[in-house]
Amino acid sequence: LTGRIPSTRSLSPTRGRRGTTSSSSKKTMTTVTKSNGGGSGGGESAGTATVEAVTDHMTKMQAAGSWDTEELTYEKHHPEEAAAAAAAGGASKDGRPSLEEHHRGMFSIPRLHKQHKEKTHPLDWGYPGELSKDEVACYIKFRDEVEKRGDDFRKTVYSFGEIEGEAWALTRWLRARKFVYDDVIKMVEEATECRREPGRHNFYPDPQEALGVDPFVYIQQYPQLYSGNAKSGCPLFISKPGKLSVDGMECITTLDGIYRYHWHVMMHDYANRLVANKKKNPEFTRFQCVCVLDLDGLSAAQVTQRALNIIQKQTEIDSLCFPETMERMIVVNVPRFFALTWRLIKGWIDPRTAGKVELISTRKHWEARLKELVDLDQLPSDYGGKAEDTEATLMKTAPGGMVRQITDLWHVRTHHAHTFEIGPSEEVEVVVYTRGTSGSTFSVMDKDHKGKVFVKGVDVKHTGNPTDENEPPTNVTITSESRIAGPSHIKVKADSKSGRFAGSETYLVVLNYYPKSS
Repeated sequence: LTGRIPSTRSLSPTRGRRGTTSSSSKKTMTTVTKSNGGGSGGGESAGTATVEAVTDHMTKMQAAGSWDTEELTYEKHHPEEAAAAAAAGGASKDGRPSLEEHHRGMFSIPRLHKQHKEKTHPLDWGYPGELSKDEVACYIKFRDEVEKRGDDFRKTVYSFGEIEGEAWALTRWLRARKFVYDDVIKMVEEATECRREPGRHNFYPDPQEALGVDPFVYIQQYPQLYSGNAKSGCPLFISKPGKLSVDGMECITTLDGIYRYHWHVMMHDYANRLVANKKKNPEFTRFQCVCVLDLDGLSAAQVTQRALNIIQKQTEIDSLCFPETMERMIVVNVPRFFALTWRLIKGWIDPRTAGKVELISTRKHWEARLKELVDLDQLPSDYGGKAEDTEATLMKTAPGGMVRQITDLWHVRTHHAHTFEIGPSEEVEVVVYTRGTSGSTFSVMDKDHKGKVFVKGVDVKHTGNPTDENEPPTNVTITSESRIAGPSHIKVKADSKSGRFAGSETYLVVLNYYPKSS
């Protein structure tokens, strides 16, 4: 499975390990060459016999799926690519480009077939080296169609780039539709259309531009992160829906912003991690991730239709455009009520994908399971490992110079206030986000010294349409003139500008802490 051979589009498939021919084949070719170069004595009949021998030999080789060594060289079938790679200094000793430039992961057709007599493990079904005769036939047909259509259709299939390898990329799509050719083609066509608009924007390389807000503020409302790798080499992804604040997310971004950010993560974060792992370890072939879904703190009240809509849309994008990219999902700290929610979510995803999900309630058991999948030096300490905890990892994504951040969600009807501490070596910036169209007036006072006011009467009001979920919300930096230095206890207060009998409006108050200026 590790052999690198020319594309099966360029020549007939190879036989044997690493594309080598049998010694008898080499001997036959040697004999033919000597006969052909014998000068006089052979005449026309010898030449005819030689041609017939070569033709017969090549026919037998092709039928057997084997080729002479020269036929397997990269230069033979990719002269322009090999020359370009060599000129760029990226070619290996045999003329192939380096792994980064041309690791196509192509398999000989015989090596795609099941290589053993044992029953295939369900999690290995549909992978190269585990295919049935009919599945190989479907693979060949799909491969040829991908090359025939090219352009966006091909880019969709190789969503993480060709470094993933032909066989591994194609079988991801084939597994997702159980090797039913027409269904696979339909899926790729739909995914191509789904990718079209994000693709026009290069899948939003700037996360802040995608969200319309600093991603670190967004992450506080829905903590998600990559932390090390599993034993399989797959990135370890941790999501914490138990800390999800849909109201907070709506104060800072839009539904479209959330979807744009998801495209950014998949194409510019997750994809880059897969490629980096492949470059580091050429034997890493399954472009997937191990997911930990932490439901600690999740309440039934959080599982709203708005929250489910966000999760459903992201799930649809992943299932359609990035099929078979989840190796395993471990759901930890599972509350009892989640069983009903899981039955709902389970209906949105492929049954094979759902079969990779494990729900574990008790810490003792989920820690043991995670240690089976992830080495201790890769597993965060708050999940039983020895790597840095997830809060420290998340903090690394904060804007330059920031040492910590507090976000506080307020529902203001008439008045609301909260006290925050500033350390002796810190200074703080206060920013307020909202969609409230009535607005509130914000002030910041010194809790320790009565009568001392840092900021007085700053209006925060959204001037747009409060019901348009795709219209950017409003944000105001309350401490626009200067940050407030510690040590201090500050009281942030909001006075609503709406009538006494009006409904409450939602505000997200964000405190960004920085080292105290000298």
